[in-house]
Amino acid sequence: MIKLSTNTSITDKNQTEQTSDDYSLNRVPLNKRNMGWLSITNITFGIATAIFYFQMGSVMALQFGAINAIISAVYAIIVAGILGTFIAYLSAKSGMNVNLLSRGGGFGYIGASLTSFIYATNFIMYCALEGLILVSAVHEFFPVIPEWILILFFGSIVIPLNWFGIKQLDKLQKWSLPLFFVFLIAAIVLAALQTSQYDGYFWTYMPENVQVGGSALLLCIGMQHGIMGLTPLLASDYARFLKPKDTKIGIFAIGFIPQIFCFGVMGGLGIWFGVRLGEPNPGVYIVLLLGFWGALFTMLTQVRINVTNIYSGSLSLSSFFENIFHFKPGRRFWVVVTGVSAIALMLGKIVNHLDTVMTFQGVFLLAWASVLVADAVIVKKILKIGPGYYEARQENLHKWNPVGVGALVISTTLGTIAALGFIGPFLQSTAAFFASVLAAILTVVIAIATKGKYYISEEANDIEKEEYIA
Repeated sequence: MIKLSTNTSITDKNQTEQTSDDYSLNRVPLNKRNMGWLSITNITFGIATAIFYFQMGSVMALQFGAINAIISAVYAIIVAGILGTFIAYLSAKSGMNVNLLSRGGGFGYIGASLTSFIYATNFIMYCALEGLILVSAVHEFFPVIPEWILILFFGSIVIPLNWFGIKQLDKLQKWSLPLFFVFLIAAIVLAALQTSQYDGYFWTYMPENVQVGGSALLLCIGMQHGIMGLTPLLASDYARFLKPKDTKIGIFAIGFIPQIFCFGVMGGLGIWFGVRLGEPNPGVYIVLLLGFWGALFTMLTQVRINVTNIYSGSLSLSSFFENIFHFKPGRRFWVVVTGVSAIALMLGKIVNHLDTVMTFQGVFLLAWASVLVADAVIVKKILKIGPGYYEARQENLHKWNPVGVGALVISTTLGTIAALGFIGPFLQSTAAFFASVLAAILTVVIAIATKGKYYISEEANDIEKEEYIA
């Protein structure tokens, strides 16, 4: 079994941010893991209710056919749900997010820091993307307001909403969720009352010269890969606060329910809206359906998702700069940096480079998640290689561990080459899945080759309380 040490050293205690309960630099102590599974699942619903999933469903349906979009959504739910459940379990048992788990899970503390930085850029990019959807929706309704003013306003508003950490996020998501469902039901009813642009059941819609399966389905799956690596990893930032007694039901709820809602409910509605209204952009059709209330609905959903993007991005930046530069100004400082960086990307029109960015990020995120799961399940539990516990303290770790770093670099490099089309059309559309499978295999191979000697530099001698992965 894998032991997960819950003690912290004096160094860890000094690193704890006294102004916040976010534990961006160390594990959450047992006595602070006091949030119920419903509260944490509610927080993760912030990302599940993003209108971006409408857009993905609409675009896939109109370009590649509704049934191909539906099949790819089922695939995304299964793969992301399995990865999310494993990672939520590791996080809930250890009190660590993926940044800290990576330290003792095959990367070393410098290697894990680099993954943290790339992870942070993902959240900054998605924050900018979601913000631009909101800006386009409001600008559609109020064209007299310059877009740059809307970018500055909506980019800044999520910063104070992140100021007091996870408890504040819980309250925001809890009170805004009923409003979200009211607006969503209203949009569905009004769309149903309109004459459909397609004469037939929406799931039968198929563009000319497109068939079920084949390249069209692979292209849909490729689009899903661009986002489905993020949601499983995101769970770790919140699952670490889970009450120990809620672990069994909590890890499944945190791991699967958001995926079902992201790709199944929101993505499925996006397919329906797109086919029925003949429009792929929800920033347009939601406003056309609901008018001013549509702009307000879009604002609500984008604020809900972007507070989670800012939160996770700030944690990752905090971890990176503490490890590499020993710079520890506190999480709130990184909340501001993350928000300002997202504003800069919005002003720079990141959406114009979306395909390239999402291709790399989909490959990287799925490969990273695969390394963490393979290391926990196969290397640590089955093969018994390396220490039986997760260590996050720098003084007990090597800077680099070739197990995770090697597996991630090789799989991400080959996955990106595949995504660019240099290894054939099949792997181009399945590059992220290819990278994740390769990452898992390489994790095991390199761990066996190195015999686990790079996991820790010094055995922990203060393990008094232990938790186990059964």
